[in-house]
Amino acid sequence: MNLGVDTVCPTPQIVSPSSYVTFLVQISGLGAMETNGSVMSLPDGEKTRLSSVSNETSTRYGSVADSLPTDEPSTVETTVLSPRRSYITVAVLCYVNLINYMDRYTIAGVLLSIQKFFDITDSTSGLLQTVFICSFIILAPIFGYLGDRYNRKYIMIGGLSVWVVMTLSSSFVTKSYFWLLVLLRALVGTGEASYSTIAPTIIGDLFSGAKRTVMISAFYIFIPVGSGLGYIIGSSVASATGDWRWALRLNPILGSLGLLLLAVLCPNPPRGASDAHGGSTIEHTSYLEDVKYLLKNYIFGVVTVVTGILGVSLGSTISRRLRDRVPNADPLICAVGMLSSAPCFFFAIVLASTSIPATYVFIGIGETLLSLNWAVLADILLYVVVPTRRATAEALQIMVCHLLGDAGSPYLLGAISDALRTYQPDSHTWSFRSLEYSFLLCPFVGVLGGLFFLMTALYVTKDRKNAELLTAGTIVPYVFIWVYEL
Repeated sequence: MNLGVDTVCPTPQIVSPSSYVTFLVQISGLGAMETNGSVMSLPDGEKTRLSSVSNETSTRYGSVADSLPTDEPSTVETTVLSPRRSYITVAVLCYVNLINYMDRYTIAGVLLSIQKFFDITDSTSGLLQTVFICSFIILAPIFGYLGDRYNRKYIMIGGLSVWVVMTLSSSFVTKSYFWLLVLLRALVGTGEASYSTIAPTIIGDLFSGAKRTVMISAFYIFIPVGSGLGYIIGSSVASATGDWRWALRLNPILGSLGLLLLAVLCPNPPRGASDAHGGSTIEHTSYLEDVKYLLKNYIFGVVTVVTGILGVSLGSTISRRLRDRVPNADPLICAVGMLSSAPCFFFAIVLASTSIPATYVFIGIGETLLSLNWAVLADILLYVVVPTRRATAEALQIMVCHLLGDAGSPYLLGAISDALRTYQPDSHTWSFRSLEYSFLLCPFVGVLGGLFFLMTALYVTKDRKNAELLTAGTIVPYVFIWVYEL
């Protein structure tokens, strides 16, 4: 008895212009597309087999033509949006993205004050970021699934409402309830997961081609900008008020404005539309010490903002200019950014104890190179995935990215630092060195990421072509049926 493979041809023979059959396209679980084609003189057996495949696929997956059965027609913008409204929508999404990342890195800007207030170690303070990212990556696939099936505008509004309430609540935690602060930071991840998985897909449905690349670049520029402003504003507000908790109260106010703008100005475009066409104060210090402390935060924040804008803009520009001549240019750009940034961060870490100016120079170069990836990576995801599955793909990308990245890294680096510190617990110099040595893990991970991008360059052209053909409804992929031959 031999095991064989029977292959159904993706292109049926055409016989009669008057008879039609609906073909459902299925590929790798990314969804289905509906297209009508003329069919004639197809053998009865082949018709039956194709029909059975169509029925099975129709049951398991949605279609572009029908959107999704759970997305009510009344909740989708059916009219063509004007360019002006599309740009306004992107501006609102960029503003909310800015506030999201400001909040995420405000904690980092006041982390020393939080450590002193709660009297916690490096590894324990790292839990604040770890639990946030863990909830983020757990919920991102859920919101991605919902974003492919229900009204994306309402999902973002609901998630951001949770984010505003949880962020504001975390600023009222007292000294004996650190566990509550950890819990609230985990719930903050709920709101950000709903937004980060869905917002890029809305931009992808409003624009196509080169315009989409530019708009995605604008959206992702606000990640480094928000991160840098989070450091600057967080530490500045804490120093001005004498309480780190006030730093956490600013972002919910700004977020409430973003929530209002989102509700009023942001549409829910059809999927694939663009393709179809407490009282504690900080320790008192002298004025000179305050100036030095704030200056250091401003320098790092400004470096992050400037290099982020420069890197995202540069990556987007290089991508648009090379894409026509080099089909796999995008993953190659990402690979160059990752591999080139690794030695820069290595030198920034080892020079931190001897030359602060040199450290800032290498950090600036490294962040610029690393920021080449933001918009390019998002663009890759949008053009290799069919429109009805982009939110799910965005969620999976976010989940894997954070799961292998910043979900456990704050706690891991803190734990390594604490373990090394036990060798000389009373030495302030060794306390610095232990944290420095733990950070040396990061450049090596960057090299690994660059190698994966090089592997991606081997397949991205084929994947993009397949996604375009599926979106146009011009192919039916191979369906393999296993049969036993006697």
